[in-house]
Amino acid sequence: MANSFFYPLRLSGLLALALPLLSACVSYGKISNEPIAEVGPSARYSMTQAVHSARSDDATMILAFSGGGTRAAALAYGVLQALRDTRVTLDGRSQRLLDKIDIISSVSGGSFTAAYLGLYGDRIFTDFEHDFLRRNISIELMQGLLDPALLLSQRGRTEMAANYYDGNVFKGATFADLQSRGGPLIVINATDLGRGVRFSFLQDYFDLLCSDLSSFPIASAVTASSAVPVLFHPLVLENRQGCTDRAQSVLSGLQHRASSSAQLSQVVDGLNSYTLKDQRRYIHLVDGGITDNLGLLAIYEMIELAGGATNLLDSLGGAPPRRFVVISVNASTSPQYGMELSSAAPSMADTVNLVTDIQLHRTNAATMALLRSSIERWAADLSTPEQTVESYFVEIDFKSIKQAERRRFLNQIPTSFALKGEQVDELIAAGRELLLSNAEFQRLISDLGRQ
Repeated sequence: MANSFFYPLRLSGLLALALPLLSACVSYGKISNEPIAEVGPSARYSMTQAVHSARSDDATMILAFSGGGTRAAALAYGVLQALRDTRVTLDGRSQRLLDKIDIISSVSGGSFTAAYLGLYGDRIFTDFEHDFLRRNISIELMQGLLDPALLLSQRGRTEMAANYYDGNVFKGATFADLQSRGGPLIVINATDLGRGVRFSFLQDYFDLLCSDLSSFPIASAVTASSAVPVLFHPLVLENRQGCTDRAQSVLSGLQHRASSSAQLSQVVDGLNSYTLKDQRRYIHLVDGGITDNLGLLAIYEMIELAGGATNLLDSLGGAPPRRFVVISVNASTSPQYGMELSSAAPSMADTVNLVTDIQLHRTNAATMALLRSSIERWAADLSTPEQTVESYFVEIDFKSIKQAERRRFLNQIPTSFALKGEQVDELIAAGRELLLSNAEFQRLISDLGRQ
């Protein structure tokens, strides 16, 4: 199980063995969120401002990238390749679907692919495999984690990982750089450990902390999104004083919108807790897969708390699209364990992994059902007597692989940041093929007019 400890919810036997060493001394995370600055609306990386400048009236397209280490990153990368190579008629002319993505919501491993695309655009297809997918990041990080100098210092393991990603993958980029690229809105999601709710790296959330997102490193956000609890320390943000009016403007109206939903009420309670500056001086962020392993709940909560799809689009200054598209890229697996071939008791690691597999699949199934019904409702709400808005929910996962042996191979790929070349090749190919062969995606490109 040496490659499994990066799984968002698993704590393998390796982790149990490493825990005494990793807990040997107290470390303190570097606080890297700067106080908020008075900036104009155009400088805000937020749901209401940072929208793709070339948004199509023909289709609003949202992608969700799940957790799952390099496995998730590679599968999402294959999907992006397929979108690059698919040309359709949008707004009366032939265009790549890749260029029409409005939003990508991501957690954990999927956040690496999402952030890289947002920062570098088409460079992802020439550089990402070298910079991330085909690197043995697990070994490089573990060498740093087990460095005696680190164990005896107050420098945190999460800070070490963030520095690694900053230097090797994201090259010092900040959210100001992401904002300037003009690509899709990248919503990187983590989990607020203190309240058990999602935290998204958007200025809307940083407003509540009286902080400026624009100067915040992309590497730190992605590190938080993939920071497995216990093995990595939480990424720490300071909940700063001095912006009560700004926070209240963000929170106003949310409680009323959430009143009919226990799930949304919990989200709003978590947001309101950031106003308790004396009680919540520091916010500890960990793996986003704990609260939303698919990246889909972030989409649902943001749209519902905005007052629905119609209100959200109104706030973005756009007319309802003719088509509303959500593509879910789900890299979760159903691996085979040897337990059922023997009467021997399963190992502790296998038991923990099996239990978390069950929990993960039940949560994912409930999330998918919620999104299916919600997407249809949002499309109906956006429709008018003059124009019906068509909805498309494209589900990409390994269950759709028809060949049993290939499906088994993909399901046995561990959640790791150190995959073999053959595994990366198969995952990229699977992402491409699963999207292009998906019946719902075929319906979309047929309706748009494939070129």
